[in-house]
Amino acid sequence: MTNIDTKYMKMCLTLAKRGAGRVAPNPMVGCVVLDKSGKVVSKGYHKKYGENHAERDALLKLQNNEACGGTLYVNLEPCSHYGKTPPCVDLIIAHKLARVVIGMKDVNPKVDGISKLKAAGIQVDYVLEKEATFFNRVFIKTMTKKMPYVVLKTATTMDGKIATKTGSSKWITSVASRAEVYKMRKEFDCIMTSSNTVIADNPTMKMGQCKWKCVLDKDLRTDRGSKIYEEGQIYIASKKNTPLKNNQLDVEAVLRHLYSLGIYSVFVECGGTLAGAMLREGLIDEVYQFVAPKILNDNSGYSCFNGDCINEISKAKNLSVYDIKQIGTDILIKSVVG
Repeated sequence: MTNIDTKYMKMCLTLAKRGAGRVAPNPMVGCVVLDKSGKVVSKGYHKKYGENHAERDALLKLQNNEACGGTLYVNLEPCSHYGKTPPCVDLIIAHKLARVVIGMKDVNPKVDGISKLKAAGIQVDYVLEKEATFFNRVFIKTMTKKMPYVVLKTATTMDGKIATKTGSSKWITSVASRAEVYKMRKEFDCIMTSSNTVIADNPTMKMGQCKWKCVLDKDLRTDRGSKIYEEGQIYIASKKNTPLKNNQLDVEAVLRHLYSLGIYSVFVECGGTLAGAMLREGLIDEVYQFVAPKILNDNSGYSCFNGDCINEISKAKNLSVYDIKQIGTDILIKSVVG
């Protein structure tokens, strides 16, 4: 592949990101169309679930068959089946494109756009496959595992504490970090927390575009007058509606139920007990950790993860860091688990 291919596939990913938080359960997809001379003649992206896919969004903007003999870039294999909209591959063939460059093959077993394109005599190439796959990791998990993608957010001192031994925690991180969390919530279908967090902190957890909140409250201890219940659709998981595992709520069962409600991504904000249990059970896909330039210097303070008893460092959970940036006075580390 050429540098030109890389350039336009990166443009597709940038366009696709505009649909974050609005396209689930569909993937985020962007599209760039070049005419046969290599000039960009149209761009598009999937804006909202049920609306035009990226390829259709881009191609329907054309008026004079400018795409004939040209190249179409798209970060996901074009669909070949009828869903909310007609097959994108048919529209690509109708516009007589000579070449289609794809980021990744679709994991949806209904899709076989590549075969249809090749059968129509259109050259198909791949570029930035690793990047395109990582970009749509939420879609890939929900499509293949039928489970929501789970991101856990925590905010700690440099020595990994989320509160003092008395429970004092406001505020560890900066105003800028807390504003960043509010923006993050907009990209998820649901916010999850525990009854311990609701009782200890009485958080509002303002939602933005997020529709759901899930409170894990086995014994229904939380006060329904708590701030968290003031907005949004609430799902309270208790022993009345959720199976128990080791005398605690089976969080995997909760996540499967959330998926059945049309919830495809979950943003977890909680204390160390739930965070540690979910990490131990392999229920966390990513960790967003805000680290403030503070040191508690007291081992009796609460840790951000507290779910295992480990004697060997080789047994520690390994994560892969993919992004680090400064937010106000703090550092935000984003990592994939496993």
